[in-house]
Amino acid sequence: MRLPRNFFKPLALGAPAPFREMPLRAERMVHFFPPHLEKIRARIPEFIRMCDVLCGNLEDAIPVEDKAAARAGFIEVAKANVFGDTALWVRVNCLNSPWILDDLEQIVRDAGNQVDVLMIPKVEGPWDIHFVDQYVALLEARYGITRPILLHALIETAEGVKNVDQIAVASPRLHGMSLGPADLAASRGMKTTRVGGGHPFYGVLGDPVEREASRTFVQQDLWHYSVSRIVDACVSHGLRAFYGPFGDIHDEAGCEAQYRNCFILGCTGAWSLAPNQIDIARRVFSPDVKEVLFAKRILAALPTGTGVAMVDGKMQDDATWKQAKVMVDLARLVARKDPELATAYGFTSDA
Repeated sequence: MRLPRNFFKPLALGAPAPFREMPLRAERMVHFFPPHLEKIRARIPEFIRMCDVLCGNLEDAIPVEDKAAARAGFIEVAKANVFGDTALWVRVNCLNSPWILDDLEQIVRDAGNQVDVLMIPKVEGPWDIHFVDQYVALLEARYGITRPILLHALIETAEGVKNVDQIAVASPRLHGMSLGPADLAASRGMKTTRVGGGHPFYGVLGDPVEREASRTFVQQDLWHYSVSRIVDACVSHGLRAFYGPFGDIHDEAGCEAQYRNCFILGCTGAWSLAPNQIDIARRVFSPDVKEVLFAKRILAALPTGTGVAMVDGKMQDDATWKQAKVMVDLARLVARKDPELATAYGFTSDA
């Protein structure tokens, strides 16, 4: 690990200095698109209006014969559109693939000033981030990139989950982490072919009330431990945690339940793989209007963040003030992207 005094120094002469504070924006959904498909590229302006984050996918689900076309298509999308408040990410190929060097070189060269975040698959330890950090800094310097490109670690292996704390402090370029449940399941030898969500055989059985009586079975969340590890590592280092894909596009109720678990645990957002999941993520990762209005009343009742007050017959103190501030701060971020929610939350343009 670099000495603290050197942590924020650029890693290459001429590269932009790293951010000391992460840019603040709504990131409720990271919507993936396959850039090699022309019909999808034509819909990018529509997706920009719908999404907080758009992520071009160059890795899994892109056929080998389409890897170069996906890279070129992503660069075309980056250069041809104005993204405004919508962030532009790209998931490059994994670090042991034959495509990663061309991905990094060409994307930084041709679209480095448009791209906000590079998502790095299958990160297993800080060494992976160190490599990309140094290489991207050299590319930024060579091609005159004026703002630092952030990195997002995709946690998809047992070793990656084990090392999330070290990954979180590997670079000031790190934006956050996402859980990749399918590859993680394979890495662990989990007995499921599902991509995210629960499993009907994974749960707890209630105690019998009387002999021969039926017992209640409650399905449990396969990903609770892993998401919690990622959330703790990210939040304790000022990063953002995300749930990854929910593979059953048609199971909207299951998708919403998985997203909501992760939202309550502390995730910033989740991936969306199809347009219907965009709406689910927007609904889940936007704070409930009633909760926000109540939280605003707590902040008003305790303007200094100290002391005790009663709001609707419930005691509020320093700890609940902090909870309320989390809700209101998130609502303000969402309101910047969503005018209808801004009105519902009671925020004016200067509030």
